[in-house]
Amino acid sequence: MKTRTQTEKLIWIEGKVKGFFGKELISLTNGGLKLIKVVPLATYPKHIHPDKTEFAYVLEGTPEFIINSETHLGKTGDFFIFPFNTKHAIKNNTNSECILLIGSIQN
Repeated sequence: MKTRTQTEKLIWIEGKVKGFFGKELISLTNGGLKLIKVVPLATYPKHIHPDKTEFAYVLEGTPEFIINSETHLGKTGDFFIFPFNTKHAIKNNTNSECILLIGSIQN
């Protein structure tokens, strides 16, 4: 098990959705944590996780989070929770990158 990670040495890997890049920080059987870079004007479409709760912490930028039918504009230092079985999405409607910590916990 790694006890210390130098994130600048990790490679950004594009995920399933175009414009969303990640650096895996923690990967456990019951959850994980990734550093996520969202390029300008990228959207992660609405989706549901039936078996895990996700959370997001905004490090940089002003991403938009849709949780069920509510839209929330995030800013640096904001924390959001996406409960399991809840529709959610992430958008970057700006011309600047957003940097997020995204984590999950198995239910």
